[in-house]
Amino acid sequence: MVVGSGLLAQLPGPFSRREQLPAGAGSPRGACPRLASPLRPRPDPAANERARREGARSGGWGRAWGALPCSAAAGRTPGRANAGGAGTRAEAARAMPSLGANMAAALRAAGVLLRDPLASSSWRVCQPWRWKSGAAAAAAATETAQHAQHAKPQVQPQKRKPKTGILMLNMGGPETLGDVHDFLLRLFLDRDLMTLPVQNKLAPFIAKRRAPKIQEQYRRIGGGSPIKIWTSKQGEGMVKLLDELSPSTAPHKYYIGFRYVHPLTEEAIEEMERDGLERAIAFTQYPQYSCSTTGSSLNAIYRYYNQMGRKPTMKWSTIDRWPTHHLLIQCFADHILKELDHFPLEKRSEVVILFSAHSLPMSVVNRGDPYPQEVSATVQNVMERLGHCNPYRLVWQSKVGPMPWLGPQTDESIKGLCERGRKNILLVPIAFTSDHIETLYELDIEYSQVLAKECGVENIRRAESLNGNPLFSKALADLVHSHIQSNELCSKQLTLSCPLCVNPVCRETKSFFTSQQL
Repeated sequence: MVVGSGLLAQLPGPFSRREQLPAGAGSPRGACPRLASPLRPRPDPAANERARREGARSGGWGRAWGALPCSAAAGRTPGRANAGGAGTRAEAARAMPSLGANMAAALRAAGVLLRDPLASSSWRVCQPWRWKSGAAAAAAATETAQHAQHAKPQVQPQKRKPKTGILMLNMGGPETLGDVHDFLLRLFLDRDLMTLPVQNKLAPFIAKRRAPKIQEQYRRIGGGSPIKIWTSKQGEGMVKLLDELSPSTAPHKYYIGFRYVHPLTEEAIEEMERDGLERAIAFTQYPQYSCSTTGSSLNAIYRYYNQMGRKPTMKWSTIDRWPTHHLLIQCFADHILKELDHFPLEKRSEVVILFSAHSLPMSVVNRGDPYPQEVSATVQNVMERLGHCNPYRLVWQSKVGPMPWLGPQTDESIKGLCERGRKNILLVPIAFTSDHIETLYELDIEYSQVLAKECGVENIRRAESLNGNPLFSKALADLVHSHIQSNELCSKQLTLSCPLCVNPVCRETKSFFTSQQL
């Protein structure tokens, strides 16, 4: 056990009394702990000789302490300047025999190594007994040895091997400007998200062309996406609660699996396999299911094992959607009420709540993707929780390209409301659980600053993302706990393919999860 010099206050006898020297006194490095002895007594040669002989008979302090990187071995004693011959190896050697074998035995029995607070980069034995006479030190050592014989050994707690792993699935976002190109390249190569002609050739071209514009957007929000930071905080809060809620499946460990940036989903699975988990839960961080988001992440899990040509060593299940979970709804409602309070009192009831979610190409929606209806279910539950306090609409953002997308678009809706005299607007990111480019740049800068000024908006605000809300961590833990208790592999919705699905991998993925044995 390695401890700081604060242990001195806990040791019996003379070690329980210390005094603090003023900075610079006795040492060029500043203050050090020192026993409350008004004067340093003269060495007692007779006592030292007796202690030396006693130590020699029982093996001596040389062998007991020789392996430690102590101050004596370094050629100086703590608390004294190593100048003018003082504090040399010889002086340390003359002082240390006064300990006798009892001190070495006592500290070995207690498993204690004292850390010298003066040492900046190395471990040294702190010798508070250096300022006691040989007889006093021997007596103190004997007393310490007696206490050590009856003390329970102090064992450093070992980190237990995780039993249940929770893989937090998300799209991810570039942490630095240098990550933007690779993020875009992986995104445009994902056939679960979009299908392009000659995709392997066209995707690199699009990524290279769009990278400078997207880099500038990330530069405006601080140089990178905070999604990994927030996911880590949410995961930490979740597993801490889970260990209390479900001790039979503990310890729980969270893993982050992003589709387009590191740590990639495949990298997270490799780590989970190395950890030797008994159970793995693929937990989507998209509350509302879409084949292009959650479906893509689940497909990545199936593809990993299919390409590796082996079966998983852990039992997989998935939380594939949770659009109406009561704590999720409460989080959104709380954040909306908090933001409504910032509007002028006389305008508060007129505020239009715009629930903004990431849009989808209509080609995906028309295949039967459940995303629009699940986002609508979240909105409806939130407004019911709020007692339908304000007028509201569900709008869609982040359209890319000329093809038809789910609408109305958020920016067009803001313009239309202003034209009709509704100039107090509250934006609510209803399909995002943490801040990233769509909230920090698109909603906060592009819409709330630039567009709002152009349209003559009176008051526009954005409800805070769920981020580090403790209630949201509780929601995540409750979702996993309920999933474990249910003993279900997935939701019944996951077993149903889109009526017009054209992706054969989706069917293989559904079969992978429904064939697991818990």
